Order: sequence, then C-alpha cells, then structure tokens
Amino acid sequence: MKITVVGAGNVGATCANVIAHKELANEVVLLDIKEGTAEGKSLDMWQTAPINMYDSKITGSTNDYSKTANSEVVVITSGLPRKPGMTRDDLIATNAGIVKSVTENIIKYSPNAIIIVVSNPLDVMTYCAFLASKAPKTRVMGMAGILDTARYKAFLATELNVSPKDIQAILMGGHGDTMVPLPRYTTVGGIPVTELVAKDKLDAIVDRTKKGGGELVNLMGTSAWYAPGAAAAQMVEAIVRDQKRVFPVCAWLEGEYGLKNIFLGVPVILGKNGIEKIIELQLTADEKKLLEDSAVAVKEVMDVLDKMEKVA
Repeated sequence: MKITVVGAGNVGATCANVIAHKELANEVVLLDIKEGTAEGKSLDMWQTAPINMYDSKITGSTNDYSKTANSEVVVITSGLPRKPGMTRDDLIATNAGIVKSVTENIIKYSPNAIIIVVSNPLDVMTYCAFLASKAPKTRVMGMAGILDTARYKAFLATELNVSPKDIQAILMGGHGDTMVPLPRYTTVGGIPVTELVAKDKLDAIVDRTKKGGGELVNLMGTSAWYAPGAAAAQMVEAIVRDQKRVFPVCAWLEGEYGLKNIFLGVPVILGKNGIEKIIELQLTADEKKLLEDSAVAVKEVMDVLDKMEKVA
C-alpha cells in the first residue's frame, strides 16, 4: 500500500511522519515543488526508523508525480499562507490554482485515490479538489473537524484536569470563526460536559476553539502543524484500516441538514471507501441556525471560486 502527502511543509511533513510511525502503508511518498525539500525531510524521517522501530519506507520527490502512482490515499497540504496586504480573494485564487494542479496530477497517476484536503481556505479548497478530480463525493473530503474537535477536547481536558482520552465531542460547520461546537453532544467519560463545566466557562472554551488557529499564529508567527498533521493522519488511518470511525469531516452535502451543493463539516463514518455515511444529528433550532449561518459564510467563499472558474 502507498500513501502520498503533497506538500513537505510543516503540516505535510508532520502528517507523513505520523503515517510512517503508525505503519499505515508500505511506502509513504512526500512530494514538494521546492527542490530537495521532500527528499531531505524524507531521508531524515527514514533515518528515525531504526530508532523508533517502524518499517514504512518514506521517499521524497520534487514535483515528480509518477512517484505517487497507485496511491490509495493522498493528503494535499499544498498552498501559501495569507500574507499582509493579500485579500481573501487573492488567497483563494493563488491556492485554488495550486490545489487544482496538484489534484489533476494526482488523479492522472492514482485515479482511484481517496483525497484528503488540508489546504486553506479549507472548505473551498476541498471544493476545488472535488471539481478538479471529478471523483465521487465519497472520495474527496477536507480535514478540519478533527483538528477543531481536538482543540476543543484539549481545552476541556485542561479545564477539568482529566485525560483527553475520556472526552467525546462533535463539532460541525465551516473551518473558522463560524464553526459550530456542540456542547450538548460533548461528554466526559459518558457524563454530559454541561454537568461538569459552568456555562460561562464552557462558552469561553467554545469561543477559544473557534479562534484556536489564530491563537497559535499570534504565539508563533505562523500556523500550527503538529495537531493538523496528526489530524490528517488520523483520517488516513481510519480509511486504510477500514476502522469505520465517526469523525467530523468536511463533506459534500446533497440535502443533508437541509443543505445542498456545499462542502461543510458534518459527522461521518470513515472507512475503506472514504465517506461511507453522513450522520444526520437532531439539532435544536439554535444549533440549526448556527449551522445555516456557517453554511452561508462558506457558500460565499465557494461562490468566489465559481466566479473565478467561469472567468478562467
């Protein structure tokens, strides 16, 4: 089995490293556009194999997509961060061009690959890959919900001084300020979180989760990579090991939750066929309103891409 990660930056390299450590494939291919970067990081990682005792072979390549042929799963992390003076539309145009090119090259050599998009803006880049791949909706998805949920769980574990292993949570909507954490579906060892955390503290944790990415940028001057890379690898694991895990994933909706023709974070069952089922929760009126508001924000960004596609 072969798994490819496109983009050897911090997120992509972390993702490839976790995949190799978990021995999810015989071969992990790390690909990047910058000469020598993927080869160097892959070699460095491979030299940890005798220390960390794994035997997934990691190989790097500079823009040679033939090395990715017959990959079962491909993780796309390629793209540029938003720079000072760059508008949202500029970022979409730049990263859409990158994601489109990457997807077309991947599909050329691995037509049946399941594609996981990590590039930002997440929801619209997943849409871009979906359009470029012409693949079934079950085989193209975005990684956001697992990362956002992990942040939410980590904050709760700190607040309650408990193991994060005992926290179960779900989170929906777009990746960003309009995400929809659902305290009603959050439990700690089976106990509803609302019985353990006061409402004002829970509201503060939800707000911190929504701004979780920005908090890290403010601290480090760059975006996060350990948690995003590990989150993408967890999706890969669920697929290649056919685990049927229930995860929040950015998926194409065709009427679920009353929403159509949009990529949005919803709970799904993830297995060997990709998204095997979208789970429809019974939302309260308030929760449904938050999800619909999130969908409006995501659709606005998707519309920007659609207009660019028409001009192109």
